[in-house]
Amino acid sequence: MDIIALIKLYPQVSIVIFSLLATMFVTAINYFITDRELMRGIKEKQKKLREEMKLYKNDPQKMMELNKQMMADFPHQMKQSLKTSVITIVPMLLLFNWLKGIYLDTSLATSWIWWYIVASLVFSMGLRKILKLD
Repeated sequence: MDIIALIKLYPQVSIVIFSLLATMFVTAINYFITDRELMRGIKEKQKKLREEMKLYKNDPQKMMELNKQMMADFPHQMKQSLKTSVITIVPMLLLFNWLKGIYLDTSLATSWIWWYIVASLVFSMGLRKILKLD
């Protein structure tokens, strides 16, 4: 029995396995490419700024100043997330195209992507907790 026949025989199990493997791939790339220390520093700074914003919620001038400080870190955050996206976009597009072709002939023809998304979210949360990426 070849792999395609096995996938079509057990579509729910196979899509969950593909989701796990793809999530592990993306998380591993994220783990090794992202500057975690920079991201932790930004997250701590943002947390302090949000707490400070609560104190000055009635002072629009101070709120604008604090908001400007928060937005100053946005380019650094985007650069980190884009590095991962640039590396993973082509393999993921190829995987989705291949999966779509396979699952069109199964009982998951119209819902395989939802199975993938839900499983991926669950696995992603778990892997991110384990690897302390959040």
